[in-house]
Amino acid sequence: MTGISPLWNNVLFCTITFIYVFSLVALMDFLVKRYGLPQDISRKITHIGAGTLIIFIPFFDDGHWTKYLNVGIYVLWIVLLTLKGLTAGPDDEAVRTMTRTGNPHELLKGPLFFVIVGTICGTFFYKSFEGVVAMAVLGWGDGVAPLIGSRYGKMKYAILSPKSIEGSLSVFLFGFGAALFFVWWIIPTDFNLIRICFITLIATIAEAVSPKEVDNFLIPGAVILASQFI
Repeated sequence: MTGISPLWNNVLFCTITFIYVFSLVALMDFLVKRYGLPQDISRKITHIGAGTLIIFIPFFDDGHWTKYLNVGIYVLWIVLLTLKGLTAGPDDEAVRTMTRTGNPHELLKGPLFFVIVGTICGTFFYKSFEGVVAMAVLGWGDGVAPLIGSRYGKMKYAILSPKSIEGSLSVFLFGFGAALFFVWWIIPTDFNLIRICFITLIATIAEAVSPKEVDNFLIPGAVILASQFI
């Protein structure tokens, strides 16, 4: 950013990510309390929103170590989710917006796993092809799939947990679309439609055979591993 040092540029965009996430959680909490938005929907909208955080990555200056502030909000939520999962009551904002049933202990599963993965992708895989695709498929593919599968899934199957063909198809379609966009947006030199398609397909298979909750690790793991060979 012209006229601002790399340090303050990165601090600025780190602050923007904090505002973005806390505003999203506050909005979901408002919709749950005021309009009765189902918790499974608010949970997945928050999930998708957290995955979309990578949209801010191009604005971080790579020339300063503070580029890793891009994961500052994820690190904070690792702490918050751990504390809230152990001590919060059912009326806590995070419990209302990020759990299926209102049980605080759910925060220690999928939501916590997600921010751990986000932290890894934003540091060890910072602005890398595999890191970007992993977060895109995890955020959008795995975010939309339960909403489609639970409401419109008619063709059911179960390997290690119940799934539906409609939900798995959503993982692929939304994950593929998000991966295309975010690779183009963040690292356009790595844009390869066929490669992204095959890797998204592999991630979809990983999600299909995944036990409940563990898909937040298996999807990015499959993307990172497949990216080494495709």
